[in-house]
Amino acid sequence: MSINVREMRCTPEAVFRVLEDGWLFPTWVVGAARMREVADDWPRTGSRLHHSFGAWPFLLDDTTSAVEYDPPRRLVLLARGWPVGEARVTIHVKPRGAGSVVRLQEEGVSGPGSWIPQALLDVFLHARNTETLRRLAFVAEGRA
Repeated sequence: MSINVREMRCTPEAVFRVLEDGWLFPTWVVGAARMREVADDWPRTGSRLHHSFGAWPFLLDDTTSAVEYDPPRRLVLLARGWPVGEARVTIHVKPRGAGSVVRLQEEGVSGPGSWIPQALLDVFLHARNTETLRRLAFVAEGRA
């Protein structure tokens, strides 16, 4: 399980405004390349994003589903990226002063990605999610 934490210079509500706009998903999620469709009720529990990941011309289409939605505190996602597998991504947002602290936790739950030794997978996920939180901060702070 990989855990990343970042302080942001915006409120939890500002962070959630970005998370709630499914069309922004490839702007802040490393690896997501484009959006194909966003459910009208995104990110309500059970709703889904249809996205592609990879780099052209090697794009794969898949989905991410909202498992738990508790704004502006918590969002849990099931991110599919076959043939790599599926990951459970939990985003916690807490106020800190005039800003917020965002904690992103990711763990492989099925498929080949879940078979990789956790210590090795965590090295990759930690690096990727450091950049993911950096991008999320740029968007959330810039829109705040």
